[in-house]
Amino acid sequence: MAKPNLIITVNGDMITIRSESTFKNTEIAFKLGQEFDEVTADDRKVKSTITLDGGALVQVQKWDGKTTTINRKIVDDKLVVVSIFKLLSSGFYC
Repeated sequence: MAKPNLIITVNGDMITIRSESTFKNTEIAFKLGQEFDEVTADDRKVKSTITLDGGALVQVQKWDGKTTTINRKIVDDKLVVVSIFKLLSSGFYC
């Protein structure tokens, strides 16, 4: 399986995350802590907020009563990404 290239750039208070893969390229630009509209790689229209917590970029995506949390952190010179998807308010996680 091919791994995407993830390019994170900072220009003042604007951060850009660009993902490049054979499947699809995506790019988001945001300010920490400010909600923004995002169209995901699978074409979902979500409201996202990204914060910095303990050296990790924590992204929360909300749409149609669902929530995904994506944590991105550098560990031993490698990017570790953990995603938590909350499907129902009753607490089903995968």
